[in-house]
Amino acid sequence: MSQYIGALDQGTTSTRFILFDHSGEIVSSSQKEHSQIYPKPGWVEHNPKEIWQNCCLVIEETLTKSGIKAGDIAAMGITNQRETTLAWNPKTGEPWCNAIVWQDTRTQDVMERLKDDNREEEFRRITGLPLASYFSASKIQWMLNHVPGLREAAHRGEVCFGTVDSFILWNLSGGTEGGLFLTDVTNASRTLLMDLHTLHWDPHCLETFEIPVETLPRILQSIPGEPYGFSTPNGPFKGKVALAGILGDQQAALFGQACFHKGDCKNTYGTGAFLLMNTGQQSVVSSKGLITTVAYQQQGEKPFYALEGSVAVAGSLVQWFRDNLGIIKESHEIDSLAASVEDNGGVYFVPAFSGLFAPHWKPRARGALLGLTGYATAAHIARSVLESTAFQSLDIFDAMSLDSGISLKELRVDGGMTVSELLMQFQADLLNVPVIRPKIRETTALGAAYAAGLSVGFWKDQQELALQWKEDCRWTPAMEPDCRKEHLRLWQKALKRTLNWKE
Repeated sequence: MSQYIGALDQGTTSTRFILFDHSGEIVSSSQKEHSQIYPKPGWVEHNPKEIWQNCCLVIEETLTKSGIKAGDIAAMGITNQRETTLAWNPKTGEPWCNAIVWQDTRTQDVMERLKDDNREEEFRRITGLPLASYFSASKIQWMLNHVPGLREAAHRGEVCFGTVDSFILWNLSGGTEGGLFLTDVTNASRTLLMDLHTLHWDPHCLETFEIPVETLPRILQSIPGEPYGFSTPNGPFKGKVALAGILGDQQAALFGQACFHKGDCKNTYGTGAFLLMNTGQQSVVSSKGLITTVAYQQQGEKPFYALEGSVAVAGSLVQWFRDNLGIIKESHEIDSLAASVEDNGGVYFVPAFSGLFAPHWKPRARGALLGLTGYATAAHIARSVLESTAFQSLDIFDAMSLDSGISLKELRVDGGMTVSELLMQFQADLLNVPVIRPKIRETTALGAAYAAGLSVGFWKDQQELALQWKEDCRWTPAMEPDCRKEHLRLWQKALKRTLNWKE
């Protein structure tokens, strides 16, 4: 009998494969980082071949060290960095170019022109999204216009465009030998090309970006109720494993945190920070700069929707502090350095390296370190680095409460930055609600595993999954109201200094 569920978590900086048992506990895992490619300022790329090689490597390493075989795995789910866009030849399997990563801003001028033509409200009505280079549509258009021969190849049936989930699924299920070309509703909802209500590619959006519909994957449910297909024996599993669930990484974290009900909310602190709130089976149109997105869809059911706010720079700011300034040697050292001072010493860091995402959507903003005096030390700057993520998350949290009409009672958190006691306490102080971290912190991978497990009957239903969620640590607000008010005043003052810096 199959005893395990696998989850392949392909993220912005690394790829992980994790095996879970029936109680949702991690049995074995492996992780591998991949290269970040910066050809020009504002451009961010990944090598698709490296990503696929790493997917194979982490699967093989996990199976080898655990002794678990393909026949022991009931199913596998996929979760992935969203919006990052790839183009490959389905006849040869070769990528046409590097993947364009979600952080990339090369197409900002295209989006500005559409805004100038008063098209934003139209796209928001159809897709739930603002016009931003963050999403996949303009990345695909850029490839078609700039990769030699690509548009002609697309008309010959020699181009597949997809987010990372589609590329992985296609390769796992056979590649050039009949690989499945699919995506799920959560990833499709991040392209600026899917109608949020019909859950199909929208002809009007496709026409605007001049994208042939035949180059795009078929859209299916996140939790399909049966496998999409199976891995091939010559792949990394060396056997047949059901491929049975796909969720974009932030929706996967929402699902892994057991946020199954309207009003449930989570924040993932990773490369960026992503706060999502389940709004039930009714989409909520944001008037406060948030994104309306699909949370998940189970076979035979209407989709669940979510409001989302995205922070572009969170954990990556700690990496920048480590690598570009050289003040610390390891990322974890920032916590002890920041904790060596009582407060930020009046220093505020707005990390708008490639503009500000939700709720501001100011692509011309740039980073700024403000409030420096002769008193400030490296420790104060370190503290401002951590605090910046909490401030940015607060801006989203406030917008979400206004949009939804729901007063949020608590925030469930996950991601690498939740190891920072200082950051988590500061977040609780700013939000003035409890911040709760679960025992199993790999909630993104766990959400993908849950989706796959539900599809093949490994777990019965969401109620069973909700019972598995266990609290690990809770931070409760402890900041005086006047202190919180002053922090917020200075943060807003710093924020305004960064807007429209790039002309």
